[in-house]
Amino acid sequence: MMRTLFAALTLAGAALLAAPALALDSDADQPINIAADRLDLDDRAGTAVYTGDVDMQQGSMQLTAQRVEIKRNDQGEVTQVTAIGDAERAYLEQRPAPDDPLVKGWGDTIIYYAGERRVELVGQAELRQTRDTFSGAYVEYFLDNRQVQARSQAQGAENERVRMSLTPKSAEQ
Repeated sequence: MMRTLFAALTLAGAALLAAPALALDSDADQPINIAADRLDLDDRAGTAVYTGDVDMQQGSMQLTAQRVEIKRNDQGEVTQVTAIGDAERAYLEQRPAPDDPLVKGWGDTIIYYAGERRVELVGQAELRQTRDTFSGAYVEYFLDNRQVQARSQAQGAENERVRMSLTPKSAEQ
């Protein structure tokens, strides 16, 4: 039993390492550490579901939620990570480049699409990039080109006006 659990956890960790990192390029070489109250792994379906105070870290990337589902393709590469909050919103932070400040995001649900290097924050969504803040029912962040899109409506979320707080470059110094 213990050997099977260890093998399953090793497979899940190895599958995560095969994906592009949600952080600095050097983070991809870092080990992935996940702590949760429960793990349900279905290797045939390519899913791992962590529940109960989930904390996932890899290098500068950190993800916290009540539930995190990781989907892998047939090659074992992570294709999607979905984090769902409960009493508190799910939280994600990552450092885009070595000299950049952390980018922080919150949402009732956070979905990371590994192939596209795109993050969706859904429901009470908020993204903080440098000293700028974007919020609404839905906020989408493209990691590679650092583009943000926000909407006041999202499926499964209450309508919420899009709000932005933009800090002028001269005020950042």
